[in-house]
Amino acid sequence: MAEPGPAIAAARTAAAVHDRSDHDRSDHDRNDYHRGNVVAVIPALNEALRIREVVEGALRECDRVIVIDDGSDDGTAEKIADLPVTLLRHERRMGKGASLRDGFREALRLGAAAVLTMDGDGQHLAADIPRLIAAGNRHPRCIVIGARLRKRAQQPTYRRLANEFGDWGIAWGCGYLIADTQSGQRLYPAAVAALEDVPGEDFVFEAQILISAARRLGMGAVSVPIESRYAGAGAVEKFRKSHFRPLHDLWRITSHVVVQVWRYGHVVREYRRTRANRPVIDDPTGEFGAGGPR
Repeated sequence: MAEPGPAIAAARTAAAVHDRSDHDRSDHDRNDYHRGNVVAVIPALNEALRIREVVEGALRECDRVIVIDDGSDDGTAEKIADLPVTLLRHERRMGKGASLRDGFREALRLGAAAVLTMDGDGQHLAADIPRLIAAGNRHPRCIVIGARLRKRAQQPTYRRLANEFGDWGIAWGCGYLIADTQSGQRLYPAAVAALEDVPGEDFVFEAQILISAARRLGMGAVSVPIESRYAGAGAVEKFRKSHFRPLHDLWRITSHVVVQVWRYGHVVREYRRTRANRPVIDDPTGEFGAGGPR
């Protein structure tokens, strides 16, 4: 039998990391993330409506915050001009992928042990940051994802279906199941933020970096339940119209992931192995299963 290629071997390592019980880890395996070495990175495109409160919230939980203004024309940068943040500006729109790359680069230059990303539209609560950091400390060699599992009724049906379809494909690319692969609130270990040559732009980049982390670094992923927060009937808070275009962006993500899966090979075997275990959800409350990894 032929030996698996490097990407397959790394994906198997990632799956093993992904599935390890918290009881299997000794104290020296744990991370030491805290507000002083986790840098918040916030991509922003025309976020004048909510950007100030988002950044102020991030500053309450992280000592250093980086905002990337991706060619906004609504005064986004002016809304936070007096706040103690690092502001990077694109003269023209370059996309979320480019914004995250620039933010990662600056965070690493500042010495980040991990990078915490969140969107500038107010959908992610800064109050959840300590929970993501704590989960990162419990799950070494894992990306932590703020998974929109609470109050899912607030999520428009078309978005929920699109997210579930995206989860199906991206998990295949990673080699293990993940709850909410398309959430922008994540904690990336520095090694992931430092990955070079991650293909894909805009929302495709966020899908691909999960795959690259699994295939190239053997990283796992763990999800922390957060609230779904969207504009709609009965919603008290205001949110700008999403930049995510379900049909257009889901097609781009899906077609990109299909190419990656095919390129790695052993398609059927990888599909079966991917679905052999449940997503890892870190939920000490027990609402979504037993606390810690499952």
